[in-house]
Amino acid sequence: MSIVVTGATGHLGRHVVEQLLEKVPAEQITAVVRTPEKAADLAERGVRIAAADYNAPETFDGLFSAGDKVLLISGNEFDKGRLQQHQVVLDAAKAAGVALFAYTSAPSSLKAALADDHRATEQAILASGVPCVLLRNGWYHENYTDNLAPVLEHGAVVQAAGDGRVSSASRADYAAAAVAVLTGEGHENKAYELGGDEAWGFAEYAAELSKQTGKEITYNAVSAEAYEGLLKGAGLPGPLAAVFAGVDASIEKGELEVTTGDLSRLAGRPTTPLAEAITAALKG
Repeated sequence: MSIVVTGATGHLGRHVVEQLLEKVPAEQITAVVRTPEKAADLAERGVRIAAADYNAPETFDGLFSAGDKVLLISGNEFDKGRLQQHQVVLDAAKAAGVALFAYTSAPSSLKAALADDHRATEQAILASGVPCVLLRNGWYHENYTDNLAPVLEHGAVVQAAGDGRVSSASRADYAAAAVAVLTGEGHENKAYELGGDEAWGFAEYAAELSKQTGKEITYNAVSAEAYEGLLKGAGLPGPLAAVFAGVDASIEKGELEVTTGDLSRLAGRPTTPLAEAITAALKG
C-alpha cells in the first residue's frame, strides 16, 4: 500500500509530501510528477518517484496498486480540459482498485466558472464507485501574498470583490487536511468544506499591509469588467483573466466565505491567520 500524491512538485503537492514524511515512512509515499528532476530531493529522502502526465493517459498504466490511497491535486491547465485530465487519473485508480481517492475540489458554495471543472470531476468520481473523499479547498492566502510587488509599488489593492469576504488559509493548512485524510480512517465517501477560521475583506487586507509595511495602501474596488481588463493588460490570457474576474464577483456574493470549521478540525490546529501569511511573504 502506498500513499500516492499527484502534482507532487506543485505548490500544494510539495506541502502534502513534506507533511506526509513527518507521519509515515518515505517508502510508503509515491510522488507523481511530470518532471522527475524536480523531485530529486524527494527521491534522495526515499520517496518513490513516478513520472506521469495528465495529458498522456498511458503514463498512468499500472501506476496505482490495489489498496493505495490516492490524492488527485486538481490540474491548473485551464486550457487543456481539466475534466479529461482528472478522468485519466480516476480511470487508472478505479482499474487498480485503490482504497481511497481524494480530490482537491472547490467549495460547494462557489458558482464561478472556476468551479465548473471541479463539479464535473466530483460527479465523475461519485459515478465511478471508487471510495472517495472530496476536499473542497477554499482560497489560498498565497493567491494574494505570492505577488505583493505590484501592490506595494502602486500602494493599492485592486480587486472586483466589493465588500465580500474570503475565508482563505495557507497551502500548508490545506495540505494538513489532506494528510489527515490520507493517513487517517473513516473518511470514505465524505466531503469537507475547507476554509480559514477567520474571513476577511480586502479593505482589512490593505489595512494589514499598510500596518506591516508602514506604507499607505488602499483598497481600490473596481468592476469585474475593469478588473478583467487590468489582468489582460498585465499579460494574463483572456480566458484566465475572465476566470479570476469571475472569482472576484463570487467573493462579492459571499461564495468564498466558508464557516464549517472543517479545515482546522482536520488539521488539528487553528488555520494560519492572514496577517501571519503577509509577514512571511514580506520577509521572503
